[in-house]
Amino acid sequence: MLWLAVHLPALSLESFAATLPPEAQARPLALIDAHRITQVNARAAALGVQPGCKRATALALAADLLLGQADAARDVQALQAVVHAALAFTPSVCIDATAGVPVVLLEVRASLRYFGGFAKLLQRLQAALRPLKHRMQFAAAPTPLGSALLARWRDDLARGVHSTDRAALRRLLDEAPVWLLGPGREHWEALQGMGLTRLADLRHLPRSGLARRFGPALLADLDRARGDAPDPREPIEPAPRFDQRLELFARADTAEQLLAGARVLLVRLLAWAAARQGRITRFALVAHPESRRRGLDTTVATPCMLEVALAEPSADLAHLQSLLAERLSRWELPAPTLDLSLHCDALVHAPAPNAELFPSRSAEREGLVRLVERLQARLGPQGVQQLVPVADHRPERAMAWVPASAGAGARRHAVVPPERTRAPLTRPLWLIEEPQPLAEQASRPCLDGAPLQLLAGPERIESGWWDGALAARDYFIAGAADGALVWVYRARLPLGATDGGGWFLQGRFA
Repeated sequence: MLWLAVHLPALSLESFAATLPPEAQARPLALIDAHRITQVNARAAALGVQPGCKRATALALAADLLLGQADAARDVQALQAVVHAALAFTPSVCIDATAGVPVVLLEVRASLRYFGGFAKLLQRLQAALRPLKHRMQFAAAPTPLGSALLARWRDDLARGVHSTDRAALRRLLDEAPVWLLGPGREHWEALQGMGLTRLADLRHLPRSGLARRFGPALLADLDRARGDAPDPREPIEPAPRFDQRLELFARADTAEQLLAGARVLLVRLLAWAAARQGRITRFALVAHPESRRRGLDTTVATPCMLEVALAEPSADLAHLQSLLAERLSRWELPAPTLDLSLHCDALVHAPAPNAELFPSRSAEREGLVRLVERLQARLGPQGVQQLVPVADHRPERAMAWVPASAGAGARRHAVVPPERTRAPLTRPLWLIEEPQPLAEQASRPCLDGAPLQLLAGPERIESGWWDGALAARDYFIAGAADGALVWVYRARLPLGATDGGGWFLQGRFA
């Protein structure tokens, strides 16, 4: 087995800063819990703010320090996105929280051949995790706990160190500090006082005495890390639907502010789609407005939902973000928003389209589909329509306008008669909205005072008896004096004001 560990040392702080504007992210940042600092960024650390110090002390050291409340639920959602990104490379993904700091573990031995070796797999994993904007440390080892300890200690893969066999792993673990183990961190002062600073120091002492003094968990973790004891792990399965909520640092009043928070959720949505081996066809963004207070009464604002449907399944972040930006630009919020949530249960499990070196019809169609999607996002579903064929022989009812997003559904009910598809050139594309009556000379139709020459026909149509709009006509292709081709018909029966007998002009050929 080969376990790849991904350690995220600043996950909590990064998940808090994800929704901050750029100018706020450049300030000294810190997380606080129970009036004590838990994590700081580099700028705050440079000013002397350290984890464990009190809030007043931190503000005295850095007057412009931006404080955020630690939130375990927020950290879980951010870690879940990392797990989803890892599940795109192997189904064996789990989380190790031995020392209180979670590490994502991937068993990648079975995936190496598919991705072309360990180096290429690591490169693609780093590219998949990069949009999540987390600082990461990697380590590889034949045991899950061993790789987790090495990743917490140092970024071995960045230093070119690979412990792919147990002998190399044990040599590295012997030099690792004792505080990497969960029980070792708890008893660190006592162990340090006894001169036990490295994991190798523990192996030189009697096990029974160590177990009595520090408990059996310390040696049990050491044995599992070195591979001397079994360490079974339960793999994580992605949820059947995506449902995450994000708290904004400041209330959002504009579409730009909403889009900044929605981008974080979109990145996590694509990680979930990759874990499910699918592409997205529809998702919904929900804005949870701020409650309004009037005196002693509190009015709870109703959440606002914005649905985005795609004409073609996609896993392109830039494309999804552009569609959402178009929709948000026309969205009016009833109240400032404090929280955003994103929901999706519509995935297509199909191979992604192949990349093409030269333009092809499929690539041109994809460009047209994306254009239609953007127009729908800007103008609304009813603002972009398309013509679909209808199973009706009457020319004026043979086509119908439907929203472009509903084209697939309309085509299920609009079946072109087989005889029409066999002769596509017998009818013009340009039909006159209302048939134009034509004069006659010697029983021949005339257009602009000149008789028409009948070239093909007749094509007899008798249809519409079921809806009260009976049409009984004989159609002809005729040539005009200027060489143009027109489509005319002669009403066989005086059926109404339109079909009152005689000749009519129905359309023109291009």
